[in-house]
Amino acid sequence: MKIISVVGARPNFMKIAPFIRAIGRHNRSHPDSVNHILVHTGQHYDDRMSKQFFEDLNIPAADINLGVGSGSHAEQVGNTMIAFEKVLQAEHPDWVVVVGDVNATLACSVTAKKEGVRVCHIEAGLRSRDMAMPEEINRLVTDRLSDLLLTPDRISIKNLEQEGAGKNRIRFAGNIMIDTLEENREKAAILSPGDIIKRNILNADETRRYAVPEKFALMTMHRPSNVDQKEVLEPIVNFLCKEVAGDMTLYWPIHPRAKKQLEIFGLWDRVTSTPNIVLLHPLGYHDMLRMNMDATIMLTDSGGLQEECTVLGTPCLTLRWNTERPVTLRKHGGASVLVGNNVEKIRKEYLDTLQSERKPVRPELWDGKTADRCLKAILDRAREES
Repeated sequence: MKIISVVGARPNFMKIAPFIRAIGRHNRSHPDSVNHILVHTGQHYDDRMSKQFFEDLNIPAADINLGVGSGSHAEQVGNTMIAFEKVLQAEHPDWVVVVGDVNATLACSVTAKKEGVRVCHIEAGLRSRDMAMPEEINRLVTDRLSDLLLTPDRISIKNLEQEGAGKNRIRFAGNIMIDTLEENREKAAILSPGDIIKRNILNADETRRYAVPEKFALMTMHRPSNVDQKEVLEPIVNFLCKEVAGDMTLYWPIHPRAKKQLEIFGLWDRVTSTPNIVLLHPLGYHDMLRMNMDATIMLTDSGGLQEECTVLGTPCLTLRWNTERPVTLRKHGGASVLVGNNVEKIRKEYLDTLQSERKPVRPELWDGKTADRCLKAILDRAREES
């Protein structure tokens, strides 16, 4: 059997790494080996956003890099489809495996189906109900086309069934992101938080002390809904500078998009001059995991960090009005609460959250063994159809 798996952006790397290792384990112990080809669309082309994650997670270099690069959604999807079609026609795979909800996920699932290749979607069934999110469109189209839908939780199964997906297409596999967390937890735990800050700080200063305090906040923010409008971003920045940084040190690994918008809106100097805000380059996987292990509170608009906070128990303010991962919310037993980008809502939940304790939670099948179940589901389906 030949499987092509596709990655396009950083969240994909954390999901494909355990799947590749599952194939390796299978090939070492079974005569019916899997011929695996890794295709990187090149959606993230910056080393800190791409190459570093390949190295951190011990992912082998991509067999094929499409070199799509940045661009509008239409440019990325169109260029990926054109390039991926050539790969399919040359390789003739039995399955294409896509993960998550980035543009590469959509483009390669559409192209595979047009070429008559079966598609498996790992992390199927997630829904935000927000069609203004490009990722929601990617999820809907990919799930509609996929032959095999591997879900991370039972809420996702219900979503797919309500949309008419047949039960024969759906398998409950668990959360493959947690495979990566569990595989790397010990490696991250031995890292020194102070060394992480020293290696990644944006503005190094020989007089700066890098010791990380016992109590600190950790933040990531990159979504256009939060950073692309000054009337939204400026109140958030004021809250961070006056209130969060007034309570504790705030470590902010800053996304290139957020940095650009802070500069455009004249907010960069405000942030950099606030003593208790420490700006960092985007962190590698182990560095971010280590910081999350000790953080007093997380503020983020990242879906993956909502999941990691749930398993680690880090109280999390999700800077979004909706989430495709409701299992991570406190009302479902998780660690996260939705606060959107309204400062009054953020402030209220921030103050409430500071009173809460770390409470690690492990949803069903978030056990570090999802990748093996994903591969088994593909192999079982192939045997059923042979």
